[in-house]
Amino acid sequence: MGPRRRRLLATALALLAAVLSVPLGVVVATPAAAWDMTSPFAREVVRPGAVDRDVYNIEHVHEVQIRLRRLGLLRAAPDGVFGPRTERAVRTFQRRNGLRVTGTVNYRTWRPLIRKSLRGRKKVPAVCTSPGWHVCYDRTWYQASLYRDGKIHNSWLVRGGAADEKTRVGSFTVYRRSEHHVSNLYNAPMPYSQFFSGGQALHGSRAMMNPLEGHSHGCVNFWVEDARQLWRLTHDKHLRVHVYGAWR
Repeated sequence: MGPRRRRLLATALALLAAVLSVPLGVVVATPAAAWDMTSPFAREVVRPGAVDRDVYNIEHVHEVQIRLRRLGLLRAAPDGVFGPRTERAVRTFQRRNGLRVTGTVNYRTWRPLIRKSLRGRKKVPAVCTSPGWHVCYDRTWYQASLYRDGKIHNSWLVRGGAADEKTRVGSFTVYRRSEHHVSNLYNAPMPYSQFFSGGQALHGSRAMMNPLEGHSHGCVNFWVEDARQLWRLTHDKHLRVHVYGAWR
């Protein structure tokens, strides 16, 4: 037997020995399934010490804090700084949901955190759960959720139009897309724009730090990373947009 065959045989015997050494009834852990930003309820990993420094450097700390506040786990006002109080709240959430307690908001934590912090579930229009792709924007709760064939795929914190420029209520279809759009009216970048009603669009905003503060000129503003995420999922799809809920 040549050297190569001896090495292959040795490897096979080692693997067999490892399998046989596992007692019956013991489940062998396997690596977690791979995920990316198109996966359901995906976000970037957010660690203690992270900071939403400015509109060009969003680490999703505000989102973590807003969602923890919605669940009653954080009393402090969102400030975009992942400090000790935010970390303690994350650890509490992980402990209560049977997750590994690390204080870091990874994919395993984002999924239940987003789902459990959704608001206004009973007021979601029935059309949102019909076949196809739908973005359903609730003006009351500052959230835009993506539904695919009846199931919610993701949800983002957003802001809509001001009192005198409200985002129009109703059901629409995205009729135009512009990945690198710049507003003709305000000379402002509107990356990943998906227009659904006149000049109103779903798009990224370089003017938003905290989505619960301030308003747009009628568009639905996302953090740029989130608008990119929605774009990757839907830019080549027939996308319906449904706007509902009392303005606030």
